Amino acid sequence: MKHLDAALASVTSQQSAALADLIEFSAIPSISTLSERNPDTRRAAQWVVAKLNSIGMEHAQLFETDRHPVVYADWLHAPGKPTILLYGHYDVQPADPLAEWNTDPFTPTQRGDNLYARGASDMKAQVLTLIRSVGALLAAGSLAVNVKFLIEGEEEIGSPSLSKFIPAHASRLQCDYMVSADSGILKPDIPSIVYGLRGLAYFELWVQGPQTDLHSGMFGGVVHNPANVLARLIAGMHDSDGHILLPGFYDDVVTLDPAERAVLAATPYTDADVLAAAANPPQLYGERGFSSAERIGARPTLDVNGMLSGFTGEGSKTVLPAKSMAKISTRLVPNQDPAKVATQMRAYLAQHAPPSVRWTLNLLSGAHPAVVDRNSPGMQAAVRAMHTVFGKAPVLVREGGSVPIVGLMRTHLNIDTVMLGFALHDDGIHGPNEKQHIPTFWRGIETFVHFFSNAAQ
Repeated sequence: MKHLDAALASVTSQQSAALADLIEFSAIPSISTLSERNPDTRRAAQWVVAKLNSIGMEHAQLFETDRHPVVYADWLHAPGKPTILLYGHYDVQPADPLAEWNTDPFTPTQRGDNLYARGASDMKAQVLTLIRSVGALLAAGSLAVNVKFLIEGEEEIGSPSLSKFIPAHASRLQCDYMVSADSGILKPDIPSIVYGLRGLAYFELWVQGPQTDLHSGMFGGVVHNPANVLARLIAGMHDSDGHILLPGFYDDVVTLDPAERAVLAATPYTDADVLAAAANPPQLYGERGFSSAERIGARPTLDVNGMLSGFTGEGSKTVLPAKSMAKISTRLVPNQDPAKVATQMRAYLAQHAPPSVRWTLNLLSGAHPAVVDRNSPGMQAAVRAMHTVFGKAPVLVREGGSVPIVGLMRTHLNIDTVMLGFALHDDGIHGPNEKQHIPTFWRGIETFVHFFSNAAQ
């Protein structure tokens, strides 16, 4: 207990240093999807290696992949105690639209209790909760479990390299369970633990008409407009009740049993909270017959993430576009498979696309859904740690996002995951003015200190 108290005192005394780390880390524009940012993405990986070395981790190194390197380190000096693999990612989403940011996305700026920067919440602060909690325990001589770090640089593009990396390094990654810090809580005063994640199938759909753009007055009405076709195809993917109309889409969807519906219904996160976190749309929308908590975490979705066609500049140009494109994501639930959903999407297009256009569909990324055992030793250690720090038991929730490694670790190594992180629903993740709530960041470090102590017991 004396050593644990020393580690907790260190966390408190080092809050300014932790914030300085977050500012420095968040200033690196490690945008994994943009090739021109590859040097910055590598610089972020090297920053993580240096930080792991500085706290006393061993074997800290980069492993090269087809795109961005994986960071690995370990400390294995607790014989007979659990070995826990700690997961995070150092890459971030693009910052577009830049005009909607109040400050530069890669000039971290503190306003009140928040630090604004792209990647501050998703998930550089979460990576640092792991690093700084382990560092505090090592410095106090009280780390009583074995830990391994796996910090990747491709999560924001679907973790394509991990499907090769994990089986190739299976012995190196063996552990009792994994902890993913790529997670969050409902509110600063409502602790929560995610026990389920949705999967993902992300598509790029092109509709091609004529070989070049045409004069809409000369050819409108005799040449089928690809933008009109794409809009009709997308509109036909849902019915008026919000159900998705890809053939066979719901065949593998696991029905929620009454016990789990009761767990999800117990969350104090209300529809009003959802509206506020969602930047206040006029009202909520979703699949008929399900609550917001069920729609977010336990039901599949299909959404357009972007569209491109024709003339979009200032003023007018009477053009009939030659082609039109949409980025479409589907969030999946157990037991849906991304490859099977791609087959269902192609079947829908083959059935509904007119012969007056050609279409191509590319599956850009995929991830399997995952639901973990709510009563596992790792989950119970996390529950106790949150209860200690926040003064109340955490709510158990299913989250709508996707973390590909969770499914990959189960598929390749039969390893389950505890999802313990401290992002907030209103942090603006993936949008403009992303932020990390600084007091929650500090509480996250403290929670992990208690978690590792609980896990040893």
